[in-house]
Amino acid sequence: MKKILLVCIGGLLLAACSKGSLDTPEESITPPKKDTVYVNLPKDSCNNYFYSVNTCPGELCSSEINVSWGVRLNTEYCIVYLMDETGKILKQTKLPASKAEKCTVYDGIYSKKANGDNFYESARFLKYNYTLTPLSPDKKYSYRITSHWIDSQGRKISATSDTYHFRTAGADRWNACIISDFHSYPPLPGRLSSAMKMVETVNNYSTGKNGKGFDWVLHLGDVVAWGGSWSFWNIMYREKPFKNWMWAGLNGNHDNMTRQSDYSNKFFKYATANPLNGYQGEEGVCYSFTYGNTLFVMLNNEDMGTSAGLEKAQAWVRQTLNRSTARFKVVCEHYQWFYGSTGSTSQYSRWKDLFDECGVDLALGANNHIYVRSHKLNNTVYIQTPSSDNERGQDSIGELEYNQDKIAFRWNEGPKTIGALLMDVDNNKITITLLDRNAQALDNVTISK
Repeated sequence: MKKILLVCIGGLLLAACSKGSLDTPEESITPPKKDTVYVNLPKDSCNNYFYSVNTCPGELCSSEINVSWGVRLNTEYCIVYLMDETGKILKQTKLPASKAEKCTVYDGIYSKKANGDNFYESARFLKYNYTLTPLSPDKKYSYRITSHWIDSQGRKISATSDTYHFRTAGADRWNACIISDFHSYPPLPGRLSSAMKMVETVNNYSTGKNGKGFDWVLHLGDVVAWGGSWSFWNIMYREKPFKNWMWAGLNGNHDNMTRQSDYSNKFFKYATANPLNGYQGEEGVCYSFTYGNTLFVMLNNEDMGTSAGLEKAQAWVRQTLNRSTARFKVVCEHYQWFYGSTGSTSQYSRWKDLFDECGVDLALGANNHIYVRSHKLNNTVYIQTPSSDNERGQDSIGELEYNQDKIAFRWNEGPKTIGALLMDVDNNKITITLLDRNAQALDNVTISK
């Protein structure tokens, strides 16, 4: 009888790690064929076979979390291993290629390499979205993914992703980092490294103040310079903060564009796996989710340039807010509520009546690269984040000419600004703290119920 030949390069064959139950509703793992040659790729090469792995919110983050990733077109199947924080496998799910979607959204788009060379993106891959559920509230989990395919020599190849971590909602008190506008651009790697360092700064501040780091990250858009450049997303998602936390985010104007100023919300949609509960044409781009006692409503400014687009978005927001029983309600969009340099009105005038009507507690924006916080205006505090890339900040802030009765605080560091926020929430209040690159708390506001 012929024997099965096992070739294990750089470690044990992952299929041997069969602890935990198999999630059979997706597809059972079939026994190997005789005479099959198996090759388990070395760990240091595996990242070349997984594209833009990232952890996104489920609709109810106490019991479900979404995962997004891409793999080679010739992939036969992937296996997702859900683990507890010790690495014990709790569940493993086989996902055949039929569960993925062939993605060509980014293919052939004019772009730029890290060394500055011009090129056209070569991006044709299978895109997976998968929901990890059911999960227990207020618990740390991790996961990893394996990809399996047959090469031209008939060998069965497998690659294993890095391990990714997240924490479900459910604690009486939780914290999030809020950051935006770092415009990741591989020829200028300092933009991304500045923002990632700022994320760690916020986490260390939270640890010192609250006895633990934050639980997840909320970004308010413009995280890449050109959303149509698939390589930009792929490079960004390899950073450690994307492996350590769930990220919920917005589609910014940069995330929505190519180098040649073509526009599509698909660039953001296919780089994430957000809930598909938005309105028609914006599913997975506009979306809502609940983390603990707080509802987050996520908007796409790029679909609201016309009165018809705004009306459609506002109808969905009103419906989403009114049917929620969450204690706190937060609405997020990329564009600013006020122009930070002078205080003149921007998006505030378009949304204030609806927010007053529906009892929005906190309105978060970004884009202007200047931190602005309002007083409590009726029920709502309006805040917009500073930039965080140490490069594309605004010039020094001028005199506050407009809305002196509404704007409480403004801040930036000029063209080279790095800042972010810590959001601290319990059953009775939301506290937002502005931090600079040196972890100095520059502003603070509490919204109580």
